[in-house]
Amino acid sequence: MAWESLSVPRLEGVSQERFLQHLYPQRKPLVLEGIDLGACTSKWTVDYLSQVGGRKEVKIHVAAVAQMDFISKNFVYRTLPFDKLVQRAAEEKHEEFFISEDEKYYLRSLGEDPRKDVADIRKQFPLLEGDIKFPKFFKEEQFFSSVFRISSPGLQLWTHYDVMDNFLIQVTGKKRVVLFSPRDAQYLYLSGTKSEVLDIDNPDLAKYPLFSKARRYECSLKAGDVLFIPALWFHNVISEEFGVGVNIFWKHLPSECYDKTDTYGNKDPTAASRAAQILDRALKTLAELPEEYRDFYARRMVLHIQDKAYSKNFE
Repeated sequence: MAWESLSVPRLEGVSQERFLQHLYPQRKPLVLEGIDLGACTSKWTVDYLSQVGGRKEVKIHVAAVAQMDFISKNFVYRTLPFDKLVQRAAEEKHEEFFISEDEKYYLRSLGEDPRKDVADIRKQFPLLEGDIKFPKFFKEEQFFSSVFRISSPGLQLWTHYDVMDNFLIQVTGKKRVVLFSPRDAQYLYLSGTKSEVLDIDNPDLAKYPLFSKARRYECSLKAGDVLFIPALWFHNVISEEFGVGVNIFWKHLPSECYDKTDTYGNKDPTAASRAAQILDRALKTLAELPEEYRDFYARRMVLHIQDKAYSKNFE
């Protein structure tokens, strides 16, 4: 099924001033080209990463299928030495494997203690720190995490949103990224922060009829490209070949707005969580009414929320 997609704009040589003053306030995805990322785009080969990354044990996702689903958990967690992971992820077929000879691997680096520490490539992989330069398009105190990612060819990550702003740096390899606006959340069949629609190119419209209404924004990333993903924008990432990426997450809101226990950047702001809890209590109260009355007052509540909380300043 062919889907009409809007192309994510691509801009070259964007300065910090132009980004912060003119582009960042628009809160829309953007591919930045020509950013100085250091030597990583040429140095981070399979051999180099295997040698410099060493035998540090890393926790990985292993899947027998290309489309990973975090809701049904169609993958297993395993541990491999970093150099072994890099070598296996670069292969199409494996002599050594956990599930099958064509299994897929995905690394999302973690902090030393994932329950308390955020991921930061400079701490978890200090020998690689000197190879990469982070785009200086936000203040240092806004920095949240830097996440090292390695994906097998063909791997597709589930559609989800994050609550932090994000630079996806494509260091090596190619990715196709499909994004959806926060305004189209009602069409994405959400379970928490994730969409239930796995196959976004050939969705089951009998099961997910509203999905066809969601506007798609699409881009292809090559080595050296940087994709700006604003907080709350849904994104689905397909690795078209073996690749290495780094996500830089930073806080768009003041620090006190975020859940202090969040080490992944995917827990809703505390005010949003409190509002959801209040809504759950309101719905339990409505359940005390007969169906006819419950329906009527629920519709009034929806209209009230639309009138008081929906923004008229976005497309």
